[in-house]
Amino acid sequence: MRSEITLDLPPGYRFQDVLAFHSRDAEEIAEQVAADGLRKGVLLDGTPVVLEVGFCRDTARCLVDADGDVSPALLAHAREALLNILGLRIDPAAFAAFARNDPALGPVVARQPGLRIVQSATVFEALTWAIIGQQINLPFAISLRRTFIQLAGRVHASGLWCYPEAPDVARLALEDLTSRKFSRSKAETLLRLARLVVEGGVDLDRARLVGDIVEELLAIKGIGPWTVNYALLRGYGYPDCSLEGDVAIRTAFHRLLGGDARPDIPTTQRLLERYAPHRTMAAAYLWASLSDSSS
Repeated sequence: MRSEITLDLPPGYRFQDVLAFHSRDAEEIAEQVAADGLRKGVLLDGTPVVLEVGFCRDTARCLVDADGDVSPALLAHAREALLNILGLRIDPAAFAAFARNDPALGPVVARQPGLRIVQSATVFEALTWAIIGQQINLPFAISLRRTFIQLAGRVHASGLWCYPEAPDVARLALEDLTSRKFSRSKAETLLRLARLVVEGGVDLDRARLVGDIVEELLAIKGIGPWTVNYALLRGYGYPDCSLEGDVAIRTAFHRLLGGDARPDIPTTQRLLERYAPHRTMAAAYLWASLSDSSS
């Protein structure tokens, strides 16, 4: 069944950034991007759903296409997923005002007004992607993500694959992953997380206090501060994530500030502290600065 949702877009909305984020997998097994919109497959409440988005002048016209009934609860979850994948969780205006006169990021903000944090559709997707992609190059990470979706996800009636939920992953055996180029540590962490979510040992509800979420996640073997902060950023839209362990963040600071070497993690943490409580948007602009030819 199908249902429609229309979301208002703010002035200056950069829909091209959203399309670029969701077009990283050239094989398009779970996301398909066109010039004026996108389609994304995701399992919501055990139901294969394709979220179709068409961009108009100041609105996103969205279609929720489910292999089954679109209940009020499913529609609510679909709306939450749309807010994520369209980058509508954090208003960038507050950081733009905050960093206007910052010597490092002020010029980057001026050149790229309205930059937003685009997120994964669900918290579980953000967490699993953080685990899959950590400490490997992006093309290999994308290929592992594709394998993960095809192992644990399901195909929507339209033919698009849907990103899995925790119960789908929890059913996998370790060998299902390790036989397909996943390291043993990544495979064990993915299965451990999924099974804890299914058993109730970890609650990913976005309404919970951030401190409680962080405590639970850090208690999971294989999940460290970088993974948690990345998940807070891409899954929850938390505005003050500190990603001092991110190599790209450290590289961006080195390019912007100069110096003989890339700052180490403690130094990067201190550099990021000056942007609190807007460190998530600071990360967005630091990443963007790496492809900014004027920086």
